[in-house]
Amino acid sequence: MASASTKYNSHSLENESIKRTSRDGLNRDLSETVPRLPGETLITDKEVIYICPFNGPIKGRVYITNYRLYLRSLETDSALILDVPLGVISRIEKMGGATSRGENSYGLDITCKDMRNLRFALKQEGHSRRDMFETLTRHAFPLAHSLPLFAFLNEEKFHVDGWTVYNPVEEYRRQGLPNHHWRITFINKCYELCDTYPALLVVPYRASDEDLRRVAIFRSRNRIPVLSWIHPENKTVIMRCSQPLVGMSGKRNKDDEKYLDLIRETNRQISKLTIYDARPSVNAVANKATGGGYESDDAYHNAELSFLDIHNIHVMRESLKKVKDIVYPNVEESHWLSSLESTHWLEHIKLVLTGAIQVADKVSSGKSSVLVHCSDGWDRTAQLTSLAMLMLDSFYRSIEGFEILVQKEWISFGHKFGSRIGHGDKNHADADRSPIFLQFIDCVWQMSKQFPTAFEFNERFLIAILDHLYSCRFGTFLFNCESARERQKVPERTVSLWSMINSNKDKFKNPFYTKEINRVLYPVASMRHLELWVNYYIRWNPRIKQQQPNPVEQRYMELLALRDDYIKRLEELQLANSAKLSDPPTSPSQMMPHVQTHF
Repeated sequence: MASASTKYNSHSLENESIKRTSRDGLNRDLSETVPRLPGETLITDKEVIYICPFNGPIKGRVYITNYRLYLRSLETDSALILDVPLGVISRIEKMGGATSRGENSYGLDITCKDMRNLRFALKQEGHSRRDMFETLTRHAFPLAHSLPLFAFLNEEKFHVDGWTVYNPVEEYRRQGLPNHHWRITFINKCYELCDTYPALLVVPYRASDEDLRRVAIFRSRNRIPVLSWIHPENKTVIMRCSQPLVGMSGKRNKDDEKYLDLIRETNRQISKLTIYDARPSVNAVANKATGGGYESDDAYHNAELSFLDIHNIHVMRESLKKVKDIVYPNVEESHWLSSLESTHWLEHIKLVLTGAIQVADKVSSGKSSVLVHCSDGWDRTAQLTSLAMLMLDSFYRSIEGFEILVQKEWISFGHKFGSRIGHGDKNHADADRSPIFLQFIDCVWQMSKQFPTAFEFNERFLIAILDHLYSCRFGTFLFNCESARERQKVPERTVSLWSMINSNKDKFKNPFYTKEINRVLYPVASMRHLELWVNYYIRWNPRIKQQQPNPVEQRYMELLALRDDYIKRLEELQLANSAKLSDPPTSPSQMMPHVQTHF
């Protein structure tokens, strides 16, 4: 292996799977130069010049399959490999024309969703880039060409089925539900009440299915208030929904008002229901003009409304673009802090974390049950409920618990992954694109930095989730809601990301993890305690890669391996000793052999 300064390793997760061929499901025919997954086929290959932003132009051969773009250097002094899943590509542009002058001025510019760009130069004669452009466009954006996403072609097999990780009935049962205050309803079994909600919902015991239908009329997209989590001791709850359809005329709905009272009355200890509206108050007022709005004091007497000032998907998208501008390809160290501040990215992280802390604190203290919503209840709402649940419930800090949290609060409750990420879609400028889920994972990383022993998973686990958010190798994040996944038979026709992770858990485990029950985590959400996630946002820079892995974690892993080795040797000695003891003893010293170990 070449050092970090000569090997620009462009897809850490995939390159690791190349090294671990048998464990991660990659098969590699040694007669070929490109690794392939089962179901992956080579389409074309071409000699190119890769314009590396760190090491300058490098001559190589690029291989395009129906899953990845793979480049191998042809230069003897470079071990460069690029391994980019096509799902990561958001835009492909032609660079220069047939008459362009200057070295390497003719070729392709590729913009990626994971904080990097790629540039390839080709020979100008005979339209040499045309077939590469067409092949890449066809397979990076399959939906625009009536082709299936790679997840539907992937034939990987794992010994664990990740689709069985989340069972809603089992998860609600773990929380002690249903009980005499809360019931499970199957009113949405065929997605007729709300087509973006899951089939199974938890609602107040005293609310009939007919009540739910009447409430749905007054909530945006019919996303009624339903239970996400219940406190095991004080029985306060976290509910989620969308905005009420108040409009400019200030409409009221008696059924909705009564329903919120029923939620409050499930716990006799509380006098008020706290409503957290994730939006800035100005935006919530502006939403009245389009038929939305918020819960006013005069209509909801037993509720307290607070705005959390978290901005919308468009603001977040522009903020991340600014982050990319300052981290790729080069980091301008002399103006780093002012440049980072100008992106406002960490300010947004702070506001999301601050909102989740308020939700968690209100519920943990037993002061009030909480209802969370934004506009439609599938972006900021999911961030707030899932982060609050992560703070309150240590189960979600385990590997499988976190997978359940993502499946439940994000995937089943209709975060629009298809629209926000744009899987297989060529429309890179779509206004629906936004890094909402990335922001959530960033918040989780910030928490893991402040509580290094509280999470069973490590940083690699979070990066793997983000890599496969884009890759289209697995079916986990495809489509916008549960009903769409059911129509496409995603669990039957694709592999789950959790299958790959849970088949190789050791790779994703935090060696410092200490399991604790019922410990509430309150991260510090001040700007002084938040930092840019360098190992994710700036990982393509070889100078940054030299700082990995974390030396403390590496040393700890070495000590754990040493401990395991000593334990194994001790067991072998004890086995050998017990075999000796089973023979008739010839002297008292043989009855009590002296076993020496490094302990």
